[in-house]
Amino acid sequence: MSQQEQSQLAERERNNKLRILSIAMGAGIAIVGVLVILYAWQLPPFTSQIESTENAYVRGQVTFISPQVSGYVTAVNVLDYQPVHKGEVMMTIDDRIYRQRVHQAQAQLAMKKAALDNNVQQRRSAQAVIERNQAALSNAKAQAVKSGLDLKRVDNLVADGSLSIRERDASRASNSQTMAEVEQAKATLEVSRQDLRTVIINHASLEADVANAQAALELAQIDLGNTRIIAPRDGQLGQISVRQGAYVAAGTRLTSLVPQQMWVVANMKETQMAHVRPGLPVTFTVDALAGEKFQGEVEYISPAAGSEFSAISPDNATGNFVKIAQRIPVRIKITGDNAARLRPGMSVEVNIDTSAAVQEAK
Repeated sequence: MSQQEQSQLAERERNNKLRILSIAMGAGIAIVGVLVILYAWQLPPFTSQIESTENAYVRGQVTFISPQVSGYVTAVNVLDYQPVHKGEVMMTIDDRIYRQRVHQAQAQLAMKKAALDNNVQQRRSAQAVIERNQAALSNAKAQAVKSGLDLKRVDNLVADGSLSIRERDASRASNSQTMAEVEQAKATLEVSRQDLRTVIINHASLEADVANAQAALELAQIDLGNTRIIAPRDGQLGQISVRQGAYVAAGTRLTSLVPQQMWVVANMKETQMAHVRPGLPVTFTVDALAGEKFQGEVEYISPAAGSEFSAISPDNATGNFVKIAQRIPVRIKITGDNAARLRPGMSVEVNIDTSAAVQEAK
């Protein structure tokens, strides 16, 4: 074989190798691209059992502190962001007017109780009057019986001529008078009984007056107690928005109280909810704490998508519908020991491990 033929054969071999290498590189690049797409879309074989979202925030029971009565603030005993304990007096409102209202209510109550006691005495007096009138009626009846017997004797004496007709007429008049006195005593007794019933009925009204006065006193005491703004529970205050000497009306926001209890609300896409169950372990990081990791677990899942709780419900019946993955809020309980650094409103990134739920589904 000539040298020229050998050179051509070597050239063809190099070209074949370059062609095979180019094909292999192209195939490798295509495979890598497919793998990248599968990984980006979390498709097999890169399916992940960790459901993640950045749409999550720390939540807490933030309580707005407001007075129930109006008045001038006489003292502010706390500072911005100060920790407080349950029952601690944070602020006071001028209580002079409310203290006088308590005294006024106490006087009204004493007056109503005196009227009730007087009613009890009137009832006893009415009962005594009834007993006296009963005795008077018995006496009138006895006199009527005696007068009737005397009249019979007089009639007998007039019949045999021992007494005159004039004396008989006088006896009859006396008997009629005694009978009238019996009727009068009956009427007097009935009047006294009616007076007793009036006193008894008035007793119920006076008892109601006493109860009303007692309620008014309790309301005045509640208002007096509300002049002291106390911490409803342990926690840390927000910014104090009132100063000593300021006039505040009932319902004015004075400050906020943030207790230690906190949790995380993660707004998961509905496509991520297939295997999310209460009790699944959760890890999350907080942007404000340099990515520090926290532990938790799924506590509750919202009964509806977040859009269902909006003031204006979405209406997709207009013909321009675009499908958008809805968000399902998930409440996560914080189980780690490092939750003291968390603050409500912080943004977090949540990772829910659904491997246990996936194994159960299989």
